[in-house]
Formats: sequence, structure tokens, C-alpha cells
Amino acid sequence: MSETFYVVPVAAHEALVRTAYEHRGFDASEADHAARLATSATRHGIRTHNAIKALHLDELFGSKADGCVPRAVIRKIPSRFDAAEVWDAGKKLGQAVAWEALDTCMRLADKHGTGTVSVDNAFHYLWGGGYVMEAAKKGYIAYTNCTASLAEVVPFRGVFPTLGTNPHSWGFPAGHAVGYPIVIDWATSVIAMGRVQQLKREGKPLPLNAAVDKDGKPTTDPDKAVSLIPFGDHKGYGLSLINEITAAFIGGSIPTIRSRTKVPGEKQTCAFFFQVIHPDALSGGAFTGGRSQQENVQAVLADILGHGNEQCMLPGQLEAQAAARSDAAGGLLFSRAEVEALNEIAAEAGVARFDLDALPTA
Repeated sequence: MSETFYVVPVAAHEALVRTAYEHRGFDASEADHAARLATSATRHGIRTHNAIKALHLDELFGSKADGCVPRAVIRKIPSRFDAAEVWDAGKKLGQAVAWEALDTCMRLADKHGTGTVSVDNAFHYLWGGGYVMEAAKKGYIAYTNCTASLAEVVPFRGVFPTLGTNPHSWGFPAGHAVGYPIVIDWATSVIAMGRVQQLKREGKPLPLNAAVDKDGKPTTDPDKAVSLIPFGDHKGYGLSLINEITAAFIGGSIPTIRSRTKVPGEKQTCAFFFQVIHPDALSGGAFTGGRSQQENVQAVLADILGHGNEQCMLPGQLEAQAAARSDAAGGLLFSRAEVEALNEIAAEAGVARFDLDALPTA
């Protein structure tokens, strides 16, 4: 049986999110940026990174734990490189910093063909795919990564978690070819820790080779799982390393103390990186048959999905389908449990709760 979802109007959802953030001391601009990403995540079916997760993350590691500072001001560090900027976010809300970083990268790409923004002393920005998707919708190629708030992944053949689960997020403009941006956005662990907690509540076992116990031995028992295993063995491990090494070059903190242990002289903040490339900066111009660049992308994708592969999916397709479903329903889709969680947020912020009986369903 399919799950019943309640339709929450976008305006009502964003009003709640903005009020909740302002109630915690964030300014109107920060609250707007948070609401924008929360709406994008829910509209595209990313239930793991919606407003509920964002505010919970802020409660655990953010403004209530000195990991995020409301109304902080970004300090832009002087650089000798015209197409690259380095920022000290000063623990400013991650979503606000990320949207500004993305806009800056696109502006730099318009001028230089490419633009990068590296951010130190940041707070987590939630769904990386939402940012690169927005750039791809505007015609750019975009990439981002961010270190996780907590190190929960053991290195390949390791026993102690020293890596984050955070994804690498790529966005490619492909609306002309397939009707939506291609967004490649994957975590570096086999499963997320939230999935472990869900299976624990349901009394179900974990997948094989997804987690390890306190001794570093693989386990399928969610009660014994303390750390996660990278997907693809050494391949996922290598991808996890990219996040941490990139952050290390920026100035990022030690993974095992980040958001956990205060050590004098050490940071506990995240770091993230954005890069945007203008498609014209990649073009060699010699496309077969006189095709344009966009026509060439379309021809390549058509070939990949041909030859009996017509039922295969492209990254970003599920998100596009979820967005279409949300739009057809006339709002954002939340489960009963999620609406109840939103109502807890409303109670904290001192605003009206959603009436489940009055909300339409989908």
C-alpha cells in the first residue's frame, strides 16, 4: 500500500521555516535561505534533508551548541586569483553561505569561464544536490562537497570512524536533452546512520557489509552498529577522502573532533567547496555533423539510453518526478509523522500548527 502524504502549501511551509529560524535568532535573509533549500529538498523528494532535519541539525550542532552563529558575517579573504575566492564563514548558517557561494561562482564563471569558492569555519549546508541543481537549471555545470558534521565512516579495512558520509554533488544542464538537470549526488557510506536507527526501531537487520561494531567487525545487528562502511570498498573510501583532503587544504578541522570534542587551538567546524563551469569554457567547437553543444549532449545521452537501455534512469530523474508530483498536488508532500514534526517546530516558534484534518492528501 502506498503511503498517504499531506499537502502543505509552499507559502505556509516557508513561513513556518522562516519563523522558526528567526525565533532562534537568525536574520530574515538567513531564514529565507534556509526556507528556500528546505522547500527545494521536499519538493524534489529529498525527505532526509528537509526543514525537519535542518532544524534538528541546528539544535544538535548549530545555534544551540555554538556550532553556528546567527547573523554572523562572512569574511572574504584577499586572493591573488581572479576566478577563486576563499571565505571565512564565521560559523554562519550553512544554507545562507552556500547560496551566496553558488551565486558568486556563477558570476565568476560568466567572466572567467569557471569560478570557485572555498569556505572555512562553516556550518553544514544540508542538501548539496539542491545547489548544483539550481546552477544546472540556469545552464551551468556545478560541483560541491562538504565535510560531514560527524565522522561516522571507517576507512577501507579500518576499525575506527575517521571519515564523514557526505556526498559529492554534480549538476549538469540537460533540460534541453531530457527535460531536467542531471544531478549526481551520493553519500560515501553504504547506508546512512538514520537508516540504521530506522531499522533498529523496526527490529530489522542491516544489509550485509554496511556497518561495523565497536571492535570494527561487520555486523547486521543495528543494536551493535557503531560505525558505517564506505560503499564500493576502496572506491567509496577514496571518495570520502576527497572531502576531507579538500577541506584540509582549505583549513578544515580534524575529522574525529569535529562537532564532538573541544580541543584548545583546534576548529570543530565544517568546510565546503563550490565550483561552477560555464559550458562555453569546455567547448572545443568540433561537434560531429554540425551539432551544437546542446545537440551533442542530447545525442550522447540518447546513445547511452539506447540499445535496449531505454528503461534505465538518469541521476536527477527521480527528483524531477517528485517535483512534478509535488506541483501536481499543489504543494509540498509530507507524511503524517513529518507534519507532526513540523507542528513541534511550530510550537517552539509560537505559531499556528497545521491541522491534519484540514490538509488535502496525495
